[in-house]
Amino acid sequence: MFDFKPDADCPKAETYRQLQQAAAALTEGEPDPVANMANVAALLGDFLPDLNWAGFYRVVDGELVLGPFVGRPACIRIPFGKGVCGTAAADGETQLVEDVHAFPGHIACDSETNSELVVPVKRNGTVIAVIDLDSPSLARFDNEDREGIEGLAEIISGRI
Repeated sequence: MFDFKPDADCPKAETYRQLQQAAAALTEGEPDPVANMANVAALLGDFLPDLNWAGFYRVVDGELVLGPFVGRPACIRIPFGKGVCGTAAADGETQLVEDVHAFPGHIACDSETNSELVVPVKRNGTVIAVIDLDSPSLARFDNEDREGIEGLAEIISGRI
């Protein structure tokens, strides 16, 4: 049995360190990318407060396809360059959006989402997936969140 939980009341940077450590431990030696994404999505849901969706979109045949996640049902396919996830995949750059309703071309899979953080997962410089975090709160994510999830993406890039 795995019982990964962040220490109560620890600083955000420490929460991300513990999240990255748990993800590394769970995915170490496991060759199945779907299993690894599923466990990481579960960790995201457990470790990070104030989320209504956390998970992956995978690059399949030049578009993003829904991968393992925690939360409400989501859009299944997203073209590169469309919405926050598609923009992150097309540009290969993290998207930290304080108010998704002000983001041009935002795709509203869940009307309760107000802010979003999307981090590309790259292998050999190529985007292979994105990690998508949604929150019902405006401006939920900051640069510490960005850095923490970018670090997570580096750890799991060879495991998904």
